[in-house]
Amino acid sequence: MPQRTGSPKSSRTPPRWLPPKVRSLLLLAAEVERLDVVDADINDLELLEEAARRRGVTHIIHLAALQFPFCAADPIAGARVNVQGTLTMFELCRRLDIGRLVYASSAAVYGPRTHYSDEVLAADAELYPTSHYGVFKVANEQAARVAWESHGVASVGLRPHSVYGPGRDQGVTSKPTLAMIAAASGRPYRVDFGGAYQFQFADDVAGWFIAAARAELPGATVFSLPRTIGVSEIVAAIEEVEPASRGQITFGERVLPFPSAFDGRPVEAAMGARPETALADGVGHTIACYRRALTQHKLDDAFLDRVLAA
Repeated sequence: MPQRTGSPKSSRTPPRWLPPKVRSLLLLAAEVERLDVVDADINDLELLEEAARRRGVTHIIHLAALQFPFCAADPIAGARVNVQGTLTMFELCRRLDIGRLVYASSAAVYGPRTHYSDEVLAADAELYPTSHYGVFKVANEQAARVAWESHGVASVGLRPHSVYGPGRDQGVTSKPTLAMIAAASGRPYRVDFGGAYQFQFADDVAGWFIAAARAELPGATVFSLPRTIGVSEIVAAIEEVEPASRGQITFGERVLPFPSAFDGRPVEAAMGARPETALADGVGHTIACYRRALTQHKLDDAFLDRVLAA
């Protein structure tokens, strides 16, 4: 469900959840018409409980959060949405007797790559967050454990590393998606980092969340997701899909400080392996999606100026 928040102390103002232009970017018109959206504060428990009971909600996938830049700009607002909001969702599950919450954690729960000796982090690697955003995610994972031990509310937390695809135009690792948006619009763009990370196509990540909501897993489990792709591979795929962008989409040599790979075998053991969208297909779908949105004037130059300047 959406959240309403105050503005951070900087110019980084968090957007409203799925504004109409983004909804039409991700969904067909008929699918948009089927959406039943409740515009509410994530911590308005009474309103959310009433809305959930009226609609007969049986599963909850909790994704509402302020991303890294917004938490850095205003940690108090970040804690209210990311931590208090998650506690609200656990309480909502308890009140509704749903018994399970699926929520988004993050690879930000881990420390910088220099903190670890292994190139691929095991599921039990030490949590060592170096940002408010990461600390908030660790707090949520521990709150999940308490919810299970105290109230029997089970949970599955998924730790996506770097999601790409339509709608991913904010956050530290959104740059490859921004490069695809630039290619769709015929503009140049530079991804200001290089290296390899676990980039996951948005549709694939959504599939994992849905699978987790359907899984009958006890306890408070948390999983990393599989797949490692280099930034250079993404740029090459963009050029292959959109030849006119060749030489216009570049990337830097700077390597992001967080670990590049996490062991995804536990989630596959618990819920079964899932098909992965080929990189070329994910890039092609993303570019086609944004080109169509620009052609149909669902997005405009003001949108491009804003996101590509990030």
